[in-house]
Amino acid sequence: MKILIIGGGYVGNRCHEAWEDSVLETGRITTKEDVLKFIDEHKPDAILNAAGVRGKPNVDWCEDHQLETILGNTKLPITIAEACQEREVYLLHIGSGCIFYGDSSHEDKKWREGDMGNPVDVTYSRTKWAADLVLSTLPNVGIGRIRMPIDYIPSLNNMIDKLATFPKVIDVENSVTIVDDMVNVFRQLMEKKAPGIFHITNPGTLKHREIVALYEELVDPGHTNEWITNDDLVKQGLATKGRSNNFLASENLSKVGIEMREVHDAMRDTMEKYAELKKKGESSDKILTC
Repeated sequence: MKILIIGGGYVGNRCHEAWEDSVLETGRITTKEDVLKFIDEHKPDAILNAAGVRGKPNVDWCEDHQLETILGNTKLPITIAEACQEREVYLLHIGSGCIFYGDSSHEDKKWREGDMGNPVDVTYSRTKWAADLVLSTLPNVGIGRIRMPIDYIPSLNNMIDKLATFPKVIDVENSVTIVDDMVNVFRQLMEKKAPGIFHITNPGTLKHREIVALYEELVDPGHTNEWITNDDLVKQGLATKGRSNNFLASENLSKVGIEMREVHDAMRDTMEKYAELKKKGESSDKILTC
């Protein structure tokens, strides 16, 4: 199977390194013809859209660069999808669980794949939700929503490093995506050419306190930080807009025969690998784009 990966950010490169039969395309895309050129050149069986705009150093950047964010997170996926429909190539678009804020109306408070997003006034979340609304109407298209990716590779943009280096950390609980499992699930979805929306989050939820405790156990026993509430994040000027915190139910993966590891088991395995790399002094300057 030949996979064309569009987007040279952290996730795109991470998948490319894992899949020997993949090709990474980082060329500029402004029109459908640009994408058709890539498709005709590489002749892929499936395409992973890993391109997008998240902002640096964080999503607050998107509030001051709204048009750039719209073009990267809404217009670009539609342009790629247009070309894929014309060439009848399966497209897996990387979505985000950040389109949901707070608890759902379901008894367990978890958001389902078919629930409508509620991205309030956050530009990044709105642009991701807009792409989902459009792409989910098309055949031969999958949307894989990920949430707070956590990796074993040390990086300034890895959730582990963020929590370990921030002097103040919000005390919240969320669904998360372990990157090793994400790469595996992306691959399976493309092999199956599975259409629809999929929440690619490990079963269960994690508290920031649990991640930090595991970091202190396995990496740095001397680590300290101050705990604050989510509301304090904006009140204390640490962020322009409040952050998305939610629980996602992943119901559609099992329908196509795909399972993910329980989040606590996967998190410990990831932190153990992370600790080993830290001991060896290895790191990565790659940037998470999703």
